[in-house]
Amino acid sequence: MKRRLFSAAGFALAATLALPALAQNVKLTLGHGAAPGNPRHEAAVKFAEIVKAKTHGRIEIQVAHSAQLGDDAAMVTALRSGTLDLSANSQGALSTVIPEYAALGLPFLFSDMQKAWALLDGPVGEELAKRTAAKGMVVLGYWDNGIRHITNNKRPIKVPADVKGLKLRTPPDAMTVDIVQALGGDAQQIKFAELYVALQQGVVDGQENPLANIASAKLYEVQKYLSLTGHKYESNPFLMGKRSWDKLSPADQQVFKEAAAEATRLQRKLSKDANEKLVAELKGKGVQVDTVDRKAFVDATRPVYDKWAASPSGDFFKRVIQQAQAQ
Repeated sequence: MKRRLFSAAGFALAATLALPALAQNVKLTLGHGAAPGNPRHEAAVKFAEIVKAKTHGRIEIQVAHSAQLGDDAAMVTALRSGTLDLSANSQGALSTVIPEYAALGLPFLFSDMQKAWALLDGPVGEELAKRTAAKGMVVLGYWDNGIRHITNNKRPIKVPADVKGLKLRTPPDAMTVDIVQALGGDAQQIKFAELYVALQQGVVDGQENPLANIASAKLYEVQKYLSLTGHKYESNPFLMGKRSWDKLSPADQQVFKEAAAEATRLQRKLSKDANEKLVAELKGKGVQVDTVDRKAFVDATRPVYDKWAASPSGDFFKRVIQQAQAQ
C-alpha cells in the first residue's frame, strides 16, 4: 500500500512539475517582403493578433515586413531549415522548389482575382498543399498578390510592340521572365527592396507588379506610365515551416488554422478593395494610366503556354489551364 501511495504521489509531482513547460510562452517570427499598408502586411498582423488572443498571450508572433529577413527565396529556405517559422511568400519563389506553383502565373489565365481564388480553394490548391508539405512547409492559406501590370519611364504601353527593348525588372521567377521576353522586353532581376532606387537611378526603365505593391512601395514616385496589362496573376501562399508546425500541440495547430482562415479572408478583401481603388489614386498622383489591346498581348504570349506545357510538370499545367477555362 505504501509503495502504491508513493508511486501515485510521485506521478502527481512529476505532472505538476511538467505543467510550466507545457504552458510556457512561445515566440515565433513571420516574415514577408511587403511594406506596411500592403494587404499582405495587414493580414499578417491580424493573424498574429488572433493567435495571441486565442492563446491568451501564450503564443506571440513577431511580424518582420519589407524583406527584413531576406527576399522570398531566402525565406523559403529558412522555413524549410527551421530558422523561420512563418512567411507570406510568393508563388515565384516557391516555384523554384515546387515547379507546379508556376502554373498559377500563366499569362492571362485569370480575368479577375476571384476566379484564381476559386481555383486555389479547390482540388488545385489541395494538390499544391500536398506538394508543399513534401518540401517541408505547411500551407495555411492562399493569399493574394493581385494581377500584375507594367510601369515604365519611357513611353505608354498599349500594344506588345511598345514593350520591345524596355529594360523591365522582374522577380527571379521563370514564368514572369518568359512573359516579359515574349513581349520583347529585357528582363532584369533586381530584389524588390532595391527596386525603388533602381528605377530612380535608371538602372531599369520599368517593372511589373500588382497595383497594391506599386502603391505601398511608392513606385509611382519614380515611374511615369502605368499600363493595365493584367498579364499575370500572383498568389502569396501563407506558409509555416513543418519543423515549427510539428512543435505545436494539436490544439494550437487548430488555433493557427482558424486564425489563418480569418486572416486569409481579410487579406483577399483588402487586396480586392485596393485593386478597385488604386487606379484612380495613382492617376491622382500624376501617373499616366493606359489600357492595352488585350487580344494582342494574349496572342504575343501564347508561346509561353507551349513551353510550360512541354515541361516535366506539363500534365499539372494542362489541368490548371482546363480548370481555369471552365470557370
